[in-house]
Amino acid sequence: MLFEDFFLRAIAAGVGVAAIAGPLGCFVVWRRMAYFGDTLAHSALLGVALGLLLGFNLTVGIIATAIMIALLVTLFQHQKRLASDTLLGIMAHSSLAISLVVLGLLQGFRVDLLSYLFGDVLAVTLEDIYWIYGGGIVAMILLSRIWKDLLALTLHEELARAEGINVTLVQTLFMVTVAIVIAIAMKVVGVLLITSLLIIPAAAARRFSNTPEQMAVIASGIGALSVIGGLMGSLQWDTPSGPSIVVAQVSLFIGGLLIGSLLNKMVKRSV
Repeated sequence: MLFEDFFLRAIAAGVGVAAIAGPLGCFVVWRRMAYFGDTLAHSALLGVALGLLLGFNLTVGIIATAIMIALLVTLFQHQKRLASDTLLGIMAHSSLAISLVVLGLLQGFRVDLLSYLFGDVLAVTLEDIYWIYGGGIVAMILLSRIWKDLLALTLHEELARAEGINVTLVQTLFMVTVAIVIAIAMKVVGVLLITSLLIIPAAAARRFSNTPEQMAVIASGIGALSVIGGLMGSLQWDTPSGPSIVVAQVSLFIGGLLIGSLLNKMVKRSV
């Protein structure tokens, strides 16, 4: 089964998502934006509901909805009445609830909610792969354009403003990039597990990197390994593919912590 078309497509889709999720996830970890990722992930299901309701391509609906939510979050962050985490919580759960209500009201459509909630990477088509790699290229171009400014903004926002960096524009482009990646990753691990693709490989790579660029590359590598390992485990033990990928990520993360601790002990003993 390792050489079946559906498995090769799953590998291609998962590795493609991991390649862009790695460097992007580094900024999500550095800027402590995991909850923002959850908000966009929940809004992705709203894109599915709107796509079915209005009769257009579901991937287009998911991407458009995720970008719209990202822009709304950017806009609402300037208000002072509600804390950011409160605002994100409201948007995350309201978009998820609205999408489930809309899907429940649709007549004549059979929607497999489990595949959207937990992913179904073994069922990806060539069209899905085109969307993943096309969206990934767009996301990589956007991220490369704002990489240095985003690093400066992450280190010290006020200093970045003093240096003439357009903070609002950089933040907006970053959030749009996250929205694109979450939209294309939905097929791989689903709404409930999308954020794991961003934060777990980046967190695992943090211990083994000395520069932001190293951390981005290592995070992509860990993400790719977890995709391959998770899919292999899914075939071996007949487990759900999306959750299996996340379990592989967690295993690599824990393994990295143990290896890092052992290396630290060896260095202290040698000193």
